[in-house]
Amino acid sequence: MIHSIPGFRHYNPIGSVHGGYAATLLDSAMGLAVHTMLPPGTGYTTLEFKISFIKGMTQDTGPVRTEGRTLNVGRRTATAEARITDANGRLLAHATVS
Repeated sequence: MIHSIPGFRHYNPIGSVHGGYAATLLDSAMGLAVHTMLPPGTGYTTLEFKISFIKGMTQDTGPVRTEGRTLNVGRRTATAEARITDANGRLLAHATVS
């Protein structure tokens, strides 16, 4: 689980938090979920990443929570999903990765 507070420093030119901020949180949460399932010293990398933006973030959004979980961990690939929610539990973005 990752807690973060989006701020003005994360804005894009159109006046909202850049999608890369959400992508970083989601990819990190999914990577950490997979990492916990691997033997010590095993490396990994993101092969494919799908993100859906549900609600935009601004500096007024307040703290957000990103949670990731594995869906499948095989010998060569793993899949995971993650969600970003605001303090009221509203979904802001979600993603899957392999």
